Amino acid sequence: MNMNISALSEKIEATILTMQADTQRVVSSGYTCDLLSWVMAHGREGMAWITVQTHMNVIAVATLHDMACVIIPEGIKVENDVIEKADEEGICVLASPLTAYEISGRMHDSGIGAM
Repeated sequence: MNMNISALSEKIEATILTMQADTQRVVSSGYTCDLLSWVMAHGREGMAWITVQTHMNVIAVATLHDMACVIIPEGIKVENDVIEKADEEGICVLASPLTAYEISGRMHDSGIGAM
């Protein structure tokens, strides 16, 4: 099933924090991990990455793999400079009040598989 970022944001009750990213982009897979070096080794193009990390290096890793979006769970605050960098790089950042576990489950139930 093809789901774009906009539809995904509704499914996971997320707010889209970036203004410039393409919310019509299709999400090809999902991944949940907080260890940046692991994500660097396993990330994929079009992926929706769920992480509690909110620093600038998250955007760098997402850009490296041309990920569809980064999802921050549990309403964790993302600093404005990180949002600005994500916008600059074309990476959509979503903030959801749900836990990473709940987000992963909803993505899976919606047909978004693992890499």
